[in-house]
Amino acid sequence: MRDGQFQKLRSHFHRSIFIITLFLVLFSTAAVAQSVPSELFNELKWRVIGPFRGGRVFAVAGVPGDPTTFYFGSVNGGIWKTTDAGTVWIPIFDRQPVGSVGAIAVAPSDPKTIYAGTGESDIRSDLSSGNGVYKSVDGGSTWTHLGLKDTRQISRIVIDPHDPNIVFVGALGHAYGPNEQRGVYKSVDGGTHWTKVLDTGSETGVSDLAICSGNPQILFAGTWNTHHPPWSTYAPIDGPGGGLYRS
Repeated sequence: MRDGQFQKLRSHFHRSIFIITLFLVLFSTAAVAQSVPSELFNELKWRVIGPFRGGRVFAVAGVPGDPTTFYFGSVNGGIWKTTDAGTVWIPIFDRQPVGSVGAIAVAPSDPKTIYAGTGESDIRSDLSSGNGVYKSVDGGSTWTHLGLKDTRQISRIVIDPHDPNIVFVGALGHAYGPNEQRGVYKSVDGGTHWTKVLDTGSETGVSDLAICSGNPQILFAGTWNTHHPPWSTYAPIDGPGGGLYRS
């Protein structure tokens, strides 16, 4: 057999082997996918992965597209970060003068940009207050205080999905009495300046915020007229004015 014929035959042989191998891989993958019953997922259980400090929590955030990086803010234990899906947690907020965190948001368009609102929004008999909003532009390594100091209790922060400098803060306000700083605040320059865009009075604060990822011009805000009496009781006292607002 001549050299040219041999090379041609070998090329055909390798091509045939490749096609057969590819077919077997695709077939076996499909077979395995079809052979796994959905009932197996029913055995998956929730488990505690820490961090074991700070008690209850209202603030958890992840990074879009990254299944291993998460942030955890406790009501009196600061902010913690994991980059291995919770195997190891590292405290990243301990140098700040406040430990109560009520809200965390990671900018979808820039995962290094993080906003944190201090002060828990669950105004029960045992609570800790905050001193406004903080921001990190390096994934939590350093933080800058952005003001809104007298909001005391911040319930939620949402960020425009396309612009990390456009951010909204929902402030529940003082836990024990009227407070003019209750409401929704907006910044278009990364927190340098704030404008109150929803004001429902000194006794009604914001309990939650939501932004439409497909159309960030659409927002919803939940409001709550509530305060805690000075005497010892678990539940706060509610009043009129609570409801749902849309912009």
